Amino acid sequence: MNTRKQIAINAVLKAGELCQQVQDEMVSTDAIQKSDRSPVTVADFGSQALICNAINDAFPEDIIVAEEDAQSLKQNPTLLERVTKYVIRFATEDAQKQKVISTKNICEWIDRGSGEISNSFWTLDPIDGTKGFLRNDQYAIALAWIVEGEVQLGVLGCPNLPHQLDVPNPERGCLFVAVRGEGTTTYTTNGELLEKVYVSENASRLAESFESTHGDSNTHIKIAKELGLNKPPLQIDSQAKYGIVARGEASLYIRLPNPAYPDYRECIWDHAAGLIVVEEAGGKVTDANGKSLRFLSGRRMTENRGVVATNGSLHEQVLSILSSM
Repeated sequence: MNTRKQIAINAVLKAGELCQQVQDEMVSTDAIQKSDRSPVTVADFGSQALICNAINDAFPEDIIVAEEDAQSLKQNPTLLERVTKYVIRFATEDAQKQKVISTKNICEWIDRGSGEISNSFWTLDPIDGTKGFLRNDQYAIALAWIVEGEVQLGVLGCPNLPHQLDVPNPERGCLFVAVRGEGTTTYTTNGELLEKVYVSENASRLAESFESTHGDSNTHIKIAKELGLNKPPLQIDSQAKYGIVARGEASLYIRLPNPAYPDYRECIWDHAAGLIVVEEAGGKVTDANGKSLRFLSGRRMTENRGVVATNGSLHEQVLSILSSM
């Protein structure tokens, strides 16, 4: 597991460098639209290319189930060329020692993420919180290793997340790393160890999605009030919310389906890394019915409805409130 962990850390850190460079240079000008109209950026494709290639180099037999594929990129030569330039800039020395990296190579690397659910596999969201990314706000790079349906390793890169939320002028950029049975540790985006983190009994706050359409915000806030979580909710894009619960800055992250889309089911890559980050910090994660999150049912968690992540001590109370609604 140590080798797998280090490969994952290095890959997510490198992808984070690419994403930050794209955000600095061209985030406002280069976006295309997926069929669901959420933006896909150069960084999305570049991040997936770097991470999939790093995993394939180290573990060529491993399956990767990732969010993106290269189909739309192949149809946009200008965008593909830009993705290629960024990937070349941040590719590892091993990749650079291969033949000259081409647009074809980049598409192949991205499409290594087109694997199918298996007994053991990686799942990757190359940019979770794309709208946050496009606002120069919060986003995450989320990578998890799953064995027999249980997440064993999660690496959650949050390049814009402050080291501490409630201090003036904090340093920014965090990496959360969780290994099953070993706890959750944070690092800087330079790979320097920060600290081991734990959930808190005293964080009187709810964390929820910045985008109101991503959940049932009215119900989230009602639950928070009933629990006595009186501070204003933290509305943040991406799985950074899991990190905030894990390091004790919120007691609850809840994501119920938007009432306009009651049959919506979550994607596995949107929660796998965050789940183990919270659990290994002492918290608990289930769906809104108290079921464990199921990662073997497909790319979407069809057996689960919504997500509830807590500091552990609040969990049964949250589920009780939900069951009475």
